[in-house]
Amino acid sequence: MRIVFMGTPEFAVASLDALLKSGANIVGVVTAPDKPAGRGQKVSQSAVKEYAVAHDLPVLQPEKLKSPEFLVELAALQADLQVVVAFRMLPETVWNMPPKGTINLHASLLPQYRGAAPINWAILNGEKESGVTTFFLKHDIDTGNVLFTEKVTLTGQETAGDLHDRLMAKGAGLLVKTVKAVESGRYTEHPQESFGVAELKHAPKIFKDDCKLDFLKTAPEVFNRIRGLSPYPGAFTLLNDKVLKIYSATLEETEPGIQPGGFLTDNKTYLKFACHGGFIRVTDVQLEGKKRMDIEAFLRGVTL
Repeated sequence: MRIVFMGTPEFAVASLDALLKSGANIVGVVTAPDKPAGRGQKVSQSAVKEYAVAHDLPVLQPEKLKSPEFLVELAALQADLQVVVAFRMLPETVWNMPPKGTINLHASLLPQYRGAAPINWAILNGEKESGVTTFFLKHDIDTGNVLFTEKVTLTGQETAGDLHDRLMAKGAGLLVKTVKAVESGRYTEHPQESFGVAELKHAPKIFKDDCKLDFLKTAPEVFNRIRGLSPYPGAFTLLNDKVLKIYSATLEETEPGIQPGGFLTDNKTYLKFACHGGFIRVTDVQLEGKKRMDIEAFLRGVTL
């Protein structure tokens, strides 16, 4: 079976690697165009492109997925199946091209958390479980018929980064299983409407306003927001009129005795912010214009 793989970040590399190691016939890889990055604006390649080049896989990097030139190149690969992991939204002319269709790996238990940031929102909302889903693409984003799912249990302590790494590995294995099932024809499609979910939770793109901490909320809610935005893009508050990003913290559910948003510190070992019903004791921070550091190193360099 001839397969075209589409993906861009590190999350997708694990799946591409697992497919290759399983013996899948990857005839082409579609990824994002190279772009300038960092202070020096040095041209940077996507993680998927770096992997593809290292393994001598043909690479396509279209600016526009509807461009006639790209569609001709894609058709020439004569794919039986396309596989999408952490890529962009495909036009129908692309996802409907191969005879066996296009399957997508999504980092949630669909139909919950459709959208661009399912890992972040699962943590932000304090979910007890998450997982990965493979499904066939169709018109509306993340709504196609489900093929397979695999669940993971959450502890309530992990960050979005922790969950990203778990689902990256879990998803790679599920994708290999899915591709083999599609090739053999031994699979059942499950319409998402048949899952009987009473209330759908969504996973839209994260914006700056989502990252600002509101200490009027409960301590567990603030704790979940810090976890759900770590390590990227990072939750923040203002300290002495400067942005303080908070990457990790611990939760203290005791009455703070001071106004929400106020803080306590010994200027040596701890800094904790009052919330409704508790404290957030920060442990890993980055002040605007400074490097990321643990709280003791941070407190040695500031006066609060």
